[in-house]
Amino acid sequence: MKIAIIGTGNLGLSIAKGLITNNAITSLFMTRRNPEAIASYAEYKNVYVTSDNVEAVQKSDILIFAVQPAQLSAILNDIKDHLTDKHVLISTITGYQISQIEAIVGTDQYIVRAMPNTAIAVGASMTCLASNEKGMKRIKIAEAIFNRLGNSLIIPETQMQAATVVCASGIAFWMRLIRATTQAAIQLGFDAKEAQELAMHTCNGASKLLIDSGNHPEEEIDRVTTPKGCTIEGLNEMEHKGLSSSLIQGMVASFNKINIIKSDQK
Repeated sequence: MKIAIIGTGNLGLSIAKGLITNNAITSLFMTRRNPEAIASYAEYKNVYVTSDNVEAVQKSDILIFAVQPAQLSAILNDIKDHLTDKHVLISTITGYQISQIEAIVGTDQYIVRAMPNTAIAVGASMTCLASNEKGMKRIKIAEAIFNRLGNSLIIPETQMQAATVVCASGIAFWMRLIRATTQAAIQLGFDAKEAQELAMHTCNGASKLLIDSGNHPEEEIDRVTTPKGCTIEGLNEMEHKGLSSSLIQGMVASFNKINIIKSDQK
């Protein structure tokens, strides 16, 4: 695949690393206003570093935009006359809707929105994808790219804000749960390093059990709990204190905040 990453900051670099590591490119153009900061990537075969977005567009088929929201309109206006029917436009810009992109480049373009999370840096992102009507013909390309960087799910664009809460903000929510488990482990006698290791790998194992088995979480909980045992005692105490309720209410509050931000931006 001939890919260009327009705006190679932290997210763009994570995507580039994943593509290079997985040998998923025929060529890769990486653009940045100050290309010296990423000059070392030009040492990789078929990877080119430049500040020229137009050159990157002309020599690529798949364009991944990873710039700040305020920069995207100007960039799209600069490159729109160089777009052809071969190009697939993939935007990773939070809150920038497909209709806004279409208003600049036209509706006759393959346009995909991608919402990865920060775990993309370690090849474990949960990325949600949506597209315009024409983009559905090429969305499998975006799916193939982000499946090399974790997992992906195609959703309606109307669910992108909810996906941001579950997947992007969700990283922070899970980090807080892991931190709380670490603090409990310290109180139970482990030193801080041991406690975090226990918390991280137990969380990872729980997730992998569900991924590999396809089971519902309650099925795996039933395997651990025994009558009058310590596990059910702990679970019931957590629920009495509002563990599930607090998490659900927090995520709903986060979603409501996104809607307020969106309204303020109009």
